[in-house]
Amino acid sequence: MTPLTGLLGFTLGLGMALLVAWRRARTSRLADRIAPHVRASVAEELRLRAEPMTPFPTVERLIAPVVRDGSRWIERWGSPTQELRARLQRAGVELTVEQFRAHQVVWGVSGMALGTVAAVLLAATRGSSPVALVALIATAGVCGALARDYLLTRAVARREARIVAELPTVAELLALSVGAGEGAIGALERVSRSTHGVMAEELRATLAASRTGTPLAQALTQLADRTGAMPLRRFADGVATAVERGTPLAEVLRAQAQDVRSAGQRALMEEGGKREIAMMVPVIFLILPVTVVFAVFPGLTTIRLGL
Repeated sequence: MTPLTGLLGFTLGLGMALLVAWRRARTSRLADRIAPHVRASVAEELRLRAEPMTPFPTVERLIAPVVRDGSRWIERWGSPTQELRARLQRAGVELTVEQFRAHQVVWGVSGMALGTVAAVLLAATRGSSPVALVALIATAGVCGALARDYLLTRAVARREARIVAELPTVAELLALSVGAGEGAIGALERVSRSTHGVMAEELRATLAASRTGTPLAQALTQLADRTGAMPLRRFADGVATAVERGTPLAEVLRAQAQDVRSAGQRALMEEGGKREIAMMVPVIFLILPVTVVFAVFPGLTTIRLGL
């Protein structure tokens, strides 16, 4: 059996397994049919799940059972659902956990498709072993799913960096509004209307929670839990404590802004120290040897000619 024949047989078996899984997934369970009528959150999740995520809704509906099977497999071996939901909130992505799992499945299948193309080329040109080709395809699929998770991690880091960068300015504006005679909620409304960015969106969400009956201190705590940035958590805790105990809010806001700026300066100095150490690598291994060669080569040439 040639490697190409083995690869084609593996692809055929994988396609038949997908067909069987698709057929089994189409059979709805009794619990799935009853759940939307019992819990409103389940009905909302089903509505979001039914919304198309690609420009090809018909194809998406056809492969949806297979994608759900892949999502359950990734959920079994990937990050927990609660952790993933928290990361989606921190990234500001309007996706449910099921939709993100579906994205991971699509990325994994795309990686497997690229791995299959590479495996076919290797089998046709170099005659690689079927085991190595199957390992290549599986590795490509796992790398595709991990790449989608890595992009989510990068989105979380970028959003938290924007929050930390915008927080001192927002805190100063809140201090000015409070010093001018505004209350805490009035200052939040004024700043959220006059600013743009991630912090303005979070302040609007906090105000919406407070209008629905949530106490302002609890809404600020939810803001800190929703974002996950430590400077914002300290800021929210300080403002919540000041609101509850009647501490002068303007002074607290100015102190929080100064603390965030000081933390940013320390982080910048630490980053500068790391970059300074990293610059020593090209200096020692590239520039210094070339300098030594230019300094020693004329002397060696003179000695050789003198001899």
